[in-house]
This record gives sequence, C-alpha cells and structure tokens, in this order.
Amino acid sequence: MNLNTLKQISELKKAKKAVILAHNYQIPEIQDIADFVGDSLGLARKALEVEAEIIIFCGVHFMAETASILCPNKKILLPDLDAGCSLADSINVSQLKEWKLKNPGAVVVSYVNTTAEIKAESDYCFTSSNAVKIVESIDKEKKILFLPDMFLGAYVQKKTKRKIEIWPGECHVHAAMTYEEIKNLRDEYDNNEVLIHPECACGSEAMYYSEKNNDKNVHFLSTEAMMNKAKDSTSENIIVATETGVIHKMQKASPDKNFIPINTSATCKYMKMITVEKVLESLKTEGPEVKVSREIAIKAKTAIDRMVETG
Repeated sequence: MNLNTLKQISELKKAKKAVILAHNYQIPEIQDIADFVGDSLGLARKALEVEAEIIIFCGVHFMAETASILCPNKKILLPDLDAGCSLADSINVSQLKEWKLKNPGAVVVSYVNTTAEIKAESDYCFTSSNAVKIVESIDKEKKILFLPDMFLGAYVQKKTKRKIEIWPGECHVHAAMTYEEIKNLRDEYDNNEVLIHPECACGSEAMYYSEKNNDKNVHFLSTEAMMNKAKDSTSENIIVATETGVIHKMQKASPDKNFIPINTSATCKYMKMITVEKVLESLKTEGPEVKVSREIAIKAKTAIDRMVETG
C-alpha cells in the first residue's frame, strides 16, 4: 500500500472524527486499514457503539443502509455505491407485499442481506449468527415467512424443527459451493476441520452426512464464529466454505494453521469493489453518503433492533 495514501487516511480520520468498519469479505488491504473488521451483526453493533461523526462502511449497500437506520445522527459513507448484493436483489418489496397478502397474520423474518424497504415490511431481521434464535423466539402457532436465502432457510428449519415458508433466493457465491468439493478436500488433507456458512448450497448434504457419521469436525457458523472456531481448533487443516475474503483475518489470527478455501474462485465481486484509494476519496469528499429516508428507517428499525438485541 502507498504510505502517503495511508498517512492521508490516518490524518483525515482524526480530523473528521471518522472510523472505518469493514466486513470479513473485504480485500486484505481494506481489512488492514479498518478500525474494526467483523460480520454483519458485529458491524451493526459497532456502528452503534463508536463515537464518530463519520463511518466509512467498507461492505455492501444493505450494510450501509442498516448503519444509517441505527445511527441517524452519523454520516454513513459507502466508498462505492455499486457495491450491491445478489442475495438482496433476489426479492423486491412488491414481491414481499404480495407474499404477505397471501399469508395474512404471518410473521416476516428477513435476513440482514436485504434492502431497507424489505426490512421496513418485516417483523424481525436476523443474521446467520442468530437466525436460529430469532425463529425459536417466535410463537409456535405463528406462520413464518423466511427470506430471502433458501439454503439458510433450510438450515434454520432443520435446526429449529419448525415448518417455515422459505423464499427461493440465493447468494451467487454460496450457491455455487458443493458437498463434492468438501469431500474431495477432506480426502486430500488429513487432520482437517470443516467450517461451513449456512448460506452454502452444500449445507443440507454436509449436515446429513455429518449427523449420519457423528462427524464432530463439521461446523455451521457465521463468519465471525468461524474466526473463533479456527483459533480454538486443534486441527492442522481447516477447510472454509464461504467467501474467500474471510481467510485473511483467519490467517492473521492463526498463522500456524492451513486454511483451505472450498473453491479459490468463491469471491463476491461486490465485496471486492472497495479499494484503499476509494476510502481516501470518501474521506476527502465525505461521500457518497447512504441515507435512508426517515419514513423507511422508522418502520425498519424495529426489525433491526430485534436482530441487534438477540445474541
């Protein structure tokens, strides 16, 4: 990284009372300059906690929207407004309203990977780390509409033993991951442990075989929980089934372990759009700003608050 660029970022952060929050999938250079690196839930909580006037959000658009809703008095900047999300794009507010009309009285449970408009039409918001707890907290007599990720929905349905209606959406990166890839890597590497994000298409098959064989070395975890499991693991080789960006932070925390991505091409093009140069430009111009309208923010905040408050 250019030392002059880093110096300018440091000086501008101090002068403008700004902090940099970065998702675990961001490029290594962004993770290295961030004040905090975490998953969606961790970033939402950190946005609330930090004493800053400006938050440079290095993630994707829905994350910056969530921060805007939680922190209306802070300026939320997203260095590249084109950083979107294929999963968030898999449902729009008209589709959700129509789904709700067909299921009167149902409880709408929406992934954090959704637009502010979707969250405003939801009763609960969740992340992969607390989806099971959120669903378990809902009255068993209530019908649940779960959106938008069908693989995470199948995982939650199996874990909670609740019948839930699941929207057929998917993340283009996680949907491409197969159980065959995991099986081949496990055959190749001895003394291994497998960390799987519950958004992965390989999840149902991996869960079936791990339960059938009482395999204690297969774990379904959010990205942040993966970090903790990797640090505590006694395995030499750790197979990681999620977006490859997470491995940078894992390797820094556990340099003695070998982290193996399920597929080296498992990268999200949207998560890789933000660069150090774009962060510097955001600090200079104090833009582009992501600001959710007051009307949408008020409606969405209840669902988001429930997500943040649930461990």
